[in-house]
Amino acid sequence: MTGKTTLPRSVLWISTLGFSALLFGLVTFFPSAVSLERAARMTITASPASFASVNGIEMYYRVVGKGPPILLIHGGLSDQHVWDAQLPILARDHTVIVADSRGQGRSTRTTEPLTYELMADDYVALLDYLNIGKVDLVGWSDGGIIGIDIAMRYPERLKSLFAQAANVTPEGSTGYALARAEGKPLPELRHYESIDKEIHALWANEPNYTAEDLSKITVRTAIVIGDRDTAITREHTEFIADHIPDARLVILPDSGHGVPAENPRLYARAVLKFIAGDNPDSSVTASK
Repeated sequence: MTGKTTLPRSVLWISTLGFSALLFGLVTFFPSAVSLERAARMTITASPASFASVNGIEMYYRVVGKGPPILLIHGGLSDQHVWDAQLPILARDHTVIVADSRGQGRSTRTTEPLTYELMADDYVALLDYLNIGKVDLVGWSDGGIIGIDIAMRYPERLKSLFAQAANVTPEGSTGYALARAEGKPLPELRHYESIDKEIHALWANEPNYTAEDLSKITVRTAIVIGDRDTAITREHTEFIADHIPDARLVILPDSGHGVPAENPRLYARAVLKFIAGDNPDSSVTASK
């Protein structure tokens, strides 16, 4: 894959709550490093996309590449295709698992209210379905929250956690803060016919992890934010990193909320360095 990489599905926060709109769509990928350039051009080994019957839903997933497993989890109101620009790079030396979270993309859902814990259980069940024990987990936005939940409740399933643009309380989201400041009503957490409404209700009510919850995480963790991210506050990101033992705080330069698609080369470099056990380059890192 060379030249222009088009993200099939953009992510748009549109909320009756007054949430800030965040849109990323077409991006251009011009890798400068020789190894990443070769990775972007290579033909990757992929199993056919399929459905896994887990937790009462049909979860749509793909497995790409060969090597140690990496699980990528997308953000809310999107699907696995947000990772399309990452796959040719990460799958060069790894088995990469991507899926659509319940009710999103092609995955089905039940009438249970959508929660981060429920989605975390889905992903662990998917690993069981695939007979995969431990993975390096990379989560973007809601995917980072799901990753944090897995790290707290299923630490034995993770080698490491790379959580980007996650929040651990609704207050960490600038959209939530805006809705509260404007005095707009927040929807209750329940089942809605519209998945958009259900996810907006999720954002308004969850997650609710405390500093004590974070302090119990034993998984090697990087808490990551783009320096131009306007969806999650920097102070909140620093709070998360400060309370997870030995967590790395990684600041990606010239990057917004959608950095996996905005700058695939920068993002993949940070992911691979962290997974390899190295600290990301000082140029992309601010550590505690």
